[in-house]
Amino acid sequence: METESEPYVRLASLRQLHQVMADMNTARSLADTLQTVADGVVTALGYELACVNLVRADGDLVVAAFAGNPAAEALITGRVGSRESWERRLTMGEHWGDLVFIPHTEGWILDDDDVPQWYTDGPAPRFEDEWHPSDRLFAPMYTPSVPGGSGGELIGVLSVDRPRNGRRPGAWGREALQMYAFQAAIAISNARLRANMQRALVRLEREQQALRASEESFRQAFEYAPSGMAIAEMGGDQHGRILRTNDALCRLLGRPASAMRRYSFSDLVHPEDIGTLLRTSAEGGRAELRLGRRDGTYVWVSLRNSVVADAADGPRFLLTHVEDIEERKRRELQLAHRASHDSLTGLPNSAELRSRLSSRLCRRPAHAALDEAFASHDAAFGHAVPDLSDHGFDYRPEPVESYDGYDHHVHTVAPEEGHDDGTKGLAVLFCDLDGFKSINDRFGHNAGDAVLIEVARRLSRGVRDGDTVARLGGDEFVILADGLGRADAQDLAVRLRNEIIQPIRAEGRAVRVGASFGIGWAHCGMTADEVLKSADERMYVEKRSRPKQHRRAG
Repeated sequence: METESEPYVRLASLRQLHQVMADMNTARSLADTLQTVADGVVTALGYELACVNLVRADGDLVVAAFAGNPAAEALITGRVGSRESWERRLTMGEHWGDLVFIPHTEGWILDDDDVPQWYTDGPAPRFEDEWHPSDRLFAPMYTPSVPGGSGGELIGVLSVDRPRNGRRPGAWGREALQMYAFQAAIAISNARLRANMQRALVRLEREQQALRASEESFRQAFEYAPSGMAIAEMGGDQHGRILRTNDALCRLLGRPASAMRRYSFSDLVHPEDIGTLLRTSAEGGRAELRLGRRDGTYVWVSLRNSVVADAADGPRFLLTHVEDIEERKRRELQLAHRASHDSLTGLPNSAELRSRLSSRLCRRPAHAALDEAFASHDAAFGHAVPDLSDHGFDYRPEPVESYDGYDHHVHTVAPEEGHDDGTKGLAVLFCDLDGFKSINDRFGHNAGDAVLIEVARRLSRGVRDGDTVARLGGDEFVILADGLGRADAQDLAVRLRNEIIQPIRAEGRAVRVGASFGIGWAHCGMTADEVLKSADERMYVEKRSRPKQHRRAG
């Protein structure tokens, strides 16, 4: 192969090299490519042994393929040599272009490193270029960033041994091995690329299959969910428009799916709940509100929004879960009514009375009256803060302290004591029945309960819508009537007393009770208990001022 007198042998070798390189580039897998590289060194380049050492992800080199000796192949295939040991080898010996030749006179120091190697026996060289069994020849393989050069990244090393002609390779043999290593690096890189692409395609196909399975699972969960489900647009002009609904939601609202797509939830929600819906749509989360049915009625639902977002485009749509809570809401309202109303008469109880009364009262600070006086003075003389927003200079008033809760409160005031000055206020009428205990004692508690129920009905019938009639306890009732002057409150007390003293049917007999009224006035700065105590005291004054025999109608 090396002699100038054998051109046909050299041409045959080139044909073999061409065929091997073609085989390298058509191998089906990376493993096949590596084995083809090792076999090609033996069949086309005239060496008896060849080994492909491939760089792993951690930088070390593993024996990935072997050719020429099955025993040696079984011994070292799969074994690993450290990157440090390989770098030391590639810097030793003689450099024939990219090839590294370490003669036996230097290579003995490598016998104890961790690079997998085989040992061959043979006689000592008889002439200068004769191959020694301990000679080593390496052909590094680099990624093909620079054609024919070593500028790329090391991807492996070809180890060759025992040329068939028994001589160290000459110029042609060195060039052939170096070219072969370059082509092998290309084939290995391409095989790796194909393997990575195949893995990526397999992973993509699995992900697509998982996505299809997930979409199908979602579709079935959406369509066959026992509670209502909807998908609505998020953002843009069509924000909140319903795109898709399941059968459960259509049945709940009595509307077909085709009709639901013409609405947004803001079209279906009760007007009083629109603010709750908007907050829930913007923030996600849960809310309880009322949605309109096709027949015009409303149903209480628990509405839970989940914002479905895209990593690139941001929020895309709302996934809305709608649960029917009509029955639970009805029970809650019943429980709340029982907690705040008297079980016998159905009137607000003592706790509800105090709550309603407290909501009208505030703890005004001592300077509140002075502030109101100044405000009245400015209004009377037409004083106002000038508007400087249109002037050429930038005017900003000094910041003021934050307002307390009473600053936006409509203060409750009371008429002047002793005379009717025309002021309208919140009248608190404390009513105590006269003669009720004797009815209980003579005719029993059933008769007493019947009397209380009828008195509650007459009091409720005798006041305006918006006024409160509450049972404080026992035979005591309280009426809250807003917007009354002193004369109005007195007239109301007289009317209610005249209603109460009319005969009442109880347990098959007619009985009569009287009523004593005390009129108190609520105003800010008082507590609910203070207001009730004031009205109670006035009621006892009124009761004691009337003769005992006149306290009942008979």
